[in-house]
Amino acid sequence: MQPAKGAVLYIHPFAEEMNKSRRMAAKQARSLAEAGYCVLQMDLLGCGDSSGGFEEATWDIWLEDVAHACKHLQSRSQAPITLWGMRAGCLLAAQAAAQLSEPVNFIFWQPVLAGKQHWQQFLRLKLAGELASGNSKGVTDEIRASLAAGKPVDIAGYSIAPGLAQGLEHANLIPPPETKPSVGWIDISNRPDATLSPAAQKRIQDWESAGCCVLPAVVQGPAFWQTTEIEDAPELLKVTLEILEAQT
Repeated sequence: MQPAKGAVLYIHPFAEEMNKSRRMAAKQARSLAEAGYCVLQMDLLGCGDSSGGFEEATWDIWLEDVAHACKHLQSRSQAPITLWGMRAGCLLAAQAAAQLSEPVNFIFWQPVLAGKQHWQQFLRLKLAGELASGNSKGVTDEIRASLAAGKPVDIAGYSIAPGLAQGLEHANLIPPPETKPSVGWIDISNRPDATLSPAAQKRIQDWESAGCCVLPAVVQGPAFWQTTEIEDAPELLKVTLEILEAQT
């Protein structure tokens, strides 16, 4: 048996985006495995088929989950590790990498740049529900007060513990210190002529200024992590493999 070209760990998005992305992640994992990579898909605590409930999850526990998954990969393969994050999973990947003993590379799918903005977007789901019932006034303040008091909050069918909300809110997509990883940065757009957003371009410059090699791409496809129907983005699968091959 040939040694694996590389070891790839998939880190899924936050909340319902995880479910919407599951099909594309599975198709990509199969594609990478067929190309000779050792691939591990994990469910963070409280998500998917993992143990525990979502209300038990904290950001620090999820970081530990990533570290444990990396150790498992290392026990199966001596190949260098790539952390493949999707949306908020990119925030986890970058932060977890700073705590690992070995350097890693990254593949980012439509990365969230700042956890604070992502959390605020998630809060809007709660506000939208309360607006429909006429109870939106003061909802944000109530949520913040509950979290500050150590109480979980229920949003869009998910019970969010303070340790998860606060960890996400303070997370930023910044390069891990003292390493210079290769980063495959892939955004997805339905427009054939789309380019990276100014915010993404600025963040990529920050990574490059830290000595990282960033391989950016914009591929055509649907925003499958938020569409009503489950959709595919075939070009994303192809470009991801090409970037991973370039990294290894």
